[in-house]
Amino acid sequence: MMDAFDRFLQNKPLYYKEIDHQRVHSAYGLLKPHIKQPRTVHIVGTNGKGSTGRMLAHLAYKSGLKVGHFSSPHILKFNERIWLNGSDSTDEALEAAHQRLFVILGKEMSESLSYFEYTTLLAFVVFEDCDLMVLEAGLGGEFDATNVCDKALSVITPIGIDHQAFLGESIEAIAGTKIRSIQKEVLLAPQVYDEVLEVAKEITEKKGATLHLSRCPSESVTQLRAIAEEKSWGEYLVENACVALQALELLHISYEIEDLRTLELFGRFYPLTKNIRIDVGHNPLAAKAIEKALDKKVVLIYNSLDDKDYEAVLRTLKPKVKQVEIIPIHSQRATTLSEIEEAIQKVGISYSYFEGKIDKNEHYLVFGSFYVVEEFLNRMQKKINVPK
Repeated sequence: MMDAFDRFLQNKPLYYKEIDHQRVHSAYGLLKPHIKQPRTVHIVGTNGKGSTGRMLAHLAYKSGLKVGHFSSPHILKFNERIWLNGSDSTDEALEAAHQRLFVILGKEMSESLSYFEYTTLLAFVVFEDCDLMVLEAGLGGEFDATNVCDKALSVITPIGIDHQAFLGESIEAIAGTKIRSIQKEVLLAPQVYDEVLEVAKEITEKKGATLHLSRCPSESVTQLRAIAEEKSWGEYLVENACVALQALELLHISYEIEDLRTLELFGRFYPLTKNIRIDVGHNPLAAKAIEKALDKKVVLIYNSLDDKDYEAVLRTLKPKVKQVEIIPIHSQRATTLSEIEEAIQKVGISYSYFEGKIDKNEHYLVFGSFYVVEEFLNRMQKKINVPK
């Protein structure tokens, strides 16, 4: 007797000390003969994967294609991770896909797969009738569960220092781990570190792949900036949109830039109310983009996971921060509150704890991780109109 999907998922640990990289390939080998695979875009990088992937998926869907977008993590509900034809997947679609996948893989294999591995394969089942599947890598690239299938295009978003325990200590090592997931066609977004371009050239040459560097015609940029202004997007979202447009061109998929006006990027520098923005970014590279995008000083509602360089994040944001309000979060990877306090003191910003009060005369930025945004939304749900 198999468990219903939500119960089955709850019983899977989110994190493992040791990961068996072969296991998901074996599972995909079992699944592959039973499903069709759409043309696939694989998105790897440190920052901007979610927004670039969603822009690409949204524009392709608006052009008349059937499109699936797999991303992670979610903010409020798992369904956000498996987006199909303009909406988060329904509970019914997820349950049906789970029932089918569990039977194909068998009880032993289904239960041995990690949370991320199982849900990646689940997305393949949900998306099998699509024309295009956009897959966002989780942590890495080369060893990521999303790297089991063939792809028409790999998009490499900005790469920075993050998840060193899994990916390596240097930019070169991290870029190598991510970019070795490529096959034949590669689109490289503008990078902060020159080393990433060198690594990309080396790996594409070795694999005999074609490397495309991101470029955006000035008329497209002008159009995107007008949309960004209307939607209160930061400049980095304009850059991500440029990458999405070029990806569509490389795939020979037509698009209308104006269709981006109907796209809501919830959690990406998102104006929740007139004076509250939420952003799920969590590393120094994301902080740099946000600091540039902020046009006024804010109260920062903040916390961090313990594998992040939160001191560097706070230092980067400091010019735009009046004070920090620490919000406790529930995660086995959360940093201790005393360590957050110590980092804030070192950087030299005044701080207190978030008590659920919002001053209408202040501007707020909720930032630090998906957990921070989720905790804030759950606490504020009754006070402000949070999208369900």
